[in-house]
This record gives sequence, structure tokens and C-alpha cells, in this order.
Amino acid sequence: MDEIVCLSPVDGREVARRRLASPAEIERALEEARRAQREWAQVPLDARCRVLGRFVEAMEALNPLIVPELAWQMGRPVRYSGEFRSLAERVKEMLALVPEALGPVGDPEAGRFVTRVPAGLVLVLAPWNYPFLTAANTIVPALLAGNAVLLKHAAQTPLAGERFAEALASAGLPEGLFHNLFLSHDDVVRLLASGRIDHATFTGSVAGGRAVERAAARRFTTLTLELGGKDAAYVRADAALDTAVEGLVDGSFYNSGQSCCGIERIYVEESVWDPFVDAFVAATELYRLGDPLDPETSLGPMASPRLAGEVRAQTGEALAAGAEAHVARQLFPADAPGTAWLMPQVLTGVDHGMRLMREETFGPVVGIMKVEGDEEALRLVNDSAYGLTASIWTQDLDAARRLAPRIEAGTVFANRCDYLDPRLAWTGVKDSGRGASLGRYGFDSVTRPRSFHLRSA
Repeated sequence: MDEIVCLSPVDGREVARRRLASPAEIERALEEARRAQREWAQVPLDARCRVLGRFVEAMEALNPLIVPELAWQMGRPVRYSGEFRSLAERVKEMLALVPEALGPVGDPEAGRFVTRVPAGLVLVLAPWNYPFLTAANTIVPALLAGNAVLLKHAAQTPLAGERFAEALASAGLPEGLFHNLFLSHDDVVRLLASGRIDHATFTGSVAGGRAVERAAARRFTTLTLELGGKDAAYVRADAALDTAVEGLVDGSFYNSGQSCCGIERIYVEESVWDPFVDAFVAATELYRLGDPLDPETSLGPMASPRLAGEVRAQTGEALAAGAEAHVARQLFPADAPGTAWLMPQVLTGVDHGMRLMREETFGPVVGIMKVEGDEEALRLVNDSAYGLTASIWTQDLDAARRLAPRIEAGTVFANRCDYLDPRLAWTGVKDSGRGASLGRYGFDSVTRPRSFHLRSA
């Protein structure tokens, strides 16, 4: 294979076809990036910040084009306006954090202090589900810190990488400092094994993360891996049910459930079981599955028939094992087996013997279980190979503060979910990954400390 082809989940049409970079083009990109990085690292920090500020403006100008491109590439409805608002929020927070994240620690006047210096050449392996946000989480702090960046975007969203390149060039980023490359898996393995990449960030499956680790083995390349999730929510008896239902329905079905931090399993205290499930199902039935280019559509197709097939398989296995489906198929006539078009579904009567409650589903279906109270809920929340996020829904914040430290997750929420706070660390435990992005921690991954101890003779 010497090219990638993006087929739209909407109707199967070809959205983009791009030739893979040749070995000579990859080599040239590496040499240009390394040369440009040495010069960029000497550019004053405030000047680097101005370039990335202009990058936000350039992305805003491109957003009217990006929104329909996302609908065609991966099925997200245009009513959600793409990712620009969250992207701008994150970049502005990163710019505000620069003095804290990259400033010296200690006393430079006394001659004993630590600075952060750029890692050098950063490789970003970006996913299709949030193609701008996930890539920007590394690209922006890497460039601010003085690195050069190579971006390999997912084959499902090749236009996103080109928009990054266009916006950065428009912002005045020096030539050679950023390269958008179309690479095969073998190309990525060779790059990581070459020892010429100083830091790599991968967002994707657990299997993909393990492949990245193997490729970088015996090299001193540092890695940030954001992998799968099976994110849980616990609804206590004292929860504000309207708030819980609104937040958890959105957290379950936004982006057709294709979010590593989307809600895939919910545990509800028995005294509020019936009203919660009834309200959750009623809210789910309000979604409209249809053409993502129609502003009235609230749920588009999944990114591919293959991904939808896995969701159908997990759902079918759960139903065969005794689970109960609560959403009627006739409400969603666009649902079509064998295609990317998949309706939302709510299942009860589920348990942890089912794949639906243990393996990442990554689609618009959620399992809900009844629990007696805190101890049973905590046991089930932690009964997972994953640990990206979890949420507690309660009006008793003292109870949330007491329970949260016992949850095995990189982020624990109270009364919200499926959100990345740009000032906090975004990280996972167990099979959900290693390393961190966002906050000042995102700068740590693309830099290394350098100590100075300067004495008078």
C-alpha cells in the first residue's frame, strides 16, 4: 500500500486520497525539523507565544471549512460546530501557563536553579475521534517549549493534519519546524526504532500503545500514551437526578460514544433506580440519527462499519445473556446493520461477566447496573482493566471527597463527566495509558530539566 484513502461513513464516498511519504521525504523532514528546531529553541519565549496565538486565529478562520470536513470524514454532526471552542480554550490556557511551566525553578541570582529545555523532535500520532483537540494537546506545548513536531494523523481524518499545517504556516511558524506526514504503520515503527525521535505521543487503542512501546524499545525515546477507557459513573441516592441524567446521557452518546472518556457503564443506587433509568431512556430517545450535515441531526454515523460492528457484537452478546434493551429500534429508522449507522441504546440486566461491561465499547450504548450503596459501587467501578476517568453524582461533596481517592482513575469528577480541564493533568492508570498532557504536566513531557549550579571562584 502506497497511499491512504478516507471513505466517508456517511455514504461510503471517497473523501481524500493521499500518497504515503517516501523514505527520502521522511529523511528530508527529519533533517529539516532537526535543523529548524535548533534555531527555534533560541527564539525568545514571548515570540513563540505570539506565533501560537496567531495559530488560534488561523484555526478560527478555517473552522467553517473544518466543520463539514469532520462530518464527511468521521460523522460528527455540524450542529456541534467542530472542536474550535475547546481548542481555543486549551491553547489560551497553555499560553497562560508558559511562565509557570517553563520558567526557572530556584534562584537564578544565587546561581542554583533548574530550567526546562526542549526534548528536541516530537512525533505526534493522532487519532480520528477528536482530531484537532488530541493533536493540539501535544503540538502546542511542544512548539511553545522550543521543539520541532512531526504529525502523523489517523487515516480516517487526513484533512485535519493538513489544516494544522495550513494554520501554523499562516501563523508564521518557521519553515521546517512542523511536518504533516502521511505514514504507514511500518513507517512509524521504523521512525520510533531509529532513535531519532526524542518524544512520541500516541492516542489510541491499548494494542496500538503496546506496539508503540515495542517499536521504541531499547531507545531513550520518552512516550506519552493515552489509551482506552471504560469510564464509569456512580449515581448516589442523593444525586440531583435531572443534572445526572443530562450530564450522563451527553457523556454516553456525544460523538456517537466514540470518546475514550465517554461514559460506558453506570451504577445507580437502588432507591433512585427507577426514576433514573426512566429519565435516562426518555432523554436518549430524543436523539435524532441522521445526516451529519443537517443542523437538526444530533447523532451521526460511527466512523466506520467495522467499529459499529464491534458495538453491535457486544450489545448482541449482552442481550443473549439476559440484558434488556430499553430504546425501541423504530425510533431510529436510519439504523442499518452492516453500516456505520447505529442507534443509541440503553441496557439494564447487565453484569461484569459481559464484554459490554468490561471491554472498551467505543460506541453509542451504555450498560446500567443497580447497586446497594457506596461499597458495592466502588468495587464495580474499580473492577476494570482501564482507569481514565470516573464520576460521582451526589449533592454531598464531602461524600465525593471521601470516595474519590478510592477510585482507580486518572481523573475523578463530581457532577460532571467527559470533560478535559486544560489546567489539570490528563492522564490514565492501568491500561488507560502512561504520562500526562494538559496543564503544566503537558510541558513536562516535551521538555527535560537542566540544572545550573554556578559558584563564584
